[in-house]
Amino acid sequence: MQKNGTMKYHLITFGCQMNVCDSEWLHRALQVRGWQRAPENEADVILVNTCSVREKPEQKVYSLLGRLSAYRRINPDFFVGVGGCVAQQVGRAFWKRFPQVRLVFGTDGIASVPDSLERLVQEPGLRLSLLELSDEYPERETAYPDSGLPAQAYVNIMQGCDNYCAYCIVPYTRGPQKSRSSRAVLQECEELVAAGVREITLLGQNVNSYGQDAEGDGTRFAGLLEMVCALPGLERVRFTTSHPKDIDPEVIRGFGRLQALCPALHLPLQSGSDRVLRRMGRGYTREQYLRIIEALRRECPDIVLSTDLIVGFPGETEQDFQDTLDVLQKVGFDSSFSFKYSDRPGVRAAGFSEKIDEKRKGERLERLQAIQEELTRSSLQRMLGRSPEVLVEGHSPRSNGSYPSWYGREPGGRIVHFPWKPSGDITGSLVRVRITKAHKHSASGEVIEGP
Repeated sequence: MQKNGTMKYHLITFGCQMNVCDSEWLHRALQVRGWQRAPENEADVILVNTCSVREKPEQKVYSLLGRLSAYRRINPDFFVGVGGCVAQQVGRAFWKRFPQVRLVFGTDGIASVPDSLERLVQEPGLRLSLLELSDEYPERETAYPDSGLPAQAYVNIMQGCDNYCAYCIVPYTRGPQKSRSSRAVLQECEELVAAGVREITLLGQNVNSYGQDAEGDGTRFAGLLEMVCALPGLERVRFTTSHPKDIDPEVIRGFGRLQALCPALHLPLQSGSDRVLRRMGRGYTREQYLRIIEALRRECPDIVLSTDLIVGFPGETEQDFQDTLDVLQKVGFDSSFSFKYSDRPGVRAAGFSEKIDEKRKGERLERLQAIQEELTRSSLQRMLGRSPEVLVEGHSPRSNGSYPSWYGREPGGRIVHFPWKPSGDITGSLVRVRITKAHKHSASGEVIEGP
């Protein structure tokens, strides 16, 4: 361990965009303190940001920690920090099973991680836990390195959730909803734009209920969205995740009138069956959901829609599943994230009877995903001949053999690959690409207007 030299760290992230956002802040906070990002096998400290929404990511964490124990035989001072939702659940119990774990931090504890890591370096025998859930959003220190900030950034506008859907562990691992002040959100967005960021995604467990908790400052999400979209120099704005029961008509109208707001929305459906939606505690019906979709398309006919779907929820009949397929096809989602239901500890649905066997869940998931593949293919084929602006994210694995290939996202969020002859790094640039080919999950084309 290099107490007086440059500390090397490696960060591994599982799960949702909020975890990605947390990890990006950790990267920046450590770098401004002089820490150096390094490959896993060269790191003095490895941080693991975990997810427990489903069982599989949780099991991956235990497997990973077992593997990481080998590094302590090479470097006796090596240690691991475990954060995120699994850490909030398991807490100090990690210490008994994994001696290399010296820091556990929950979803509200991340703001204190940089200081805690520096203390752990100076006190080799110490272990620390940061697991207390706060009643207020824990603001974090400003952390912007001199260079290297990507063109896209995430900004948390809230933490936690008050919905307690029957299947969801988030309220137990991230606590009750607490909104950041609109002033703090706008200040962070302004600082990011000044540092070169061109696209911001506003994040929350349910952004549509932003400001409607005790910590809110009176600003609702529609108002915050309008203020962020008006920031000079900010090209694109996105947001996620939206709960259908709370979506404001003013937010829907924003898709038709806010120039910076990208024509894309992730709106979790979970099930197309009213009976299953009631058991899930979702607070809307299939018809209400479909009316929201109609309103969105009236404001923005080309809006790109994605969703979340759960198959095999306890008691789901074949008719319930058919109802989900029916809504899937009626909406014609451009993409979806679909999963087999799995019990999570402490949630209401874990106590429900009529569990669906794994084989049937797997069969239903395959049927659903086959339909979604066709819908996605059709969505990408509709792009042929169009010439959207693409915000470049980096080099693409696709190549035509002549020029380097790049990739980025068009306003709807779909990935576009393209070759580019001139030398130099164009990451973060906007280019206009004529779409000439649709692939399984992306499109490709030729540049008609360079950066």
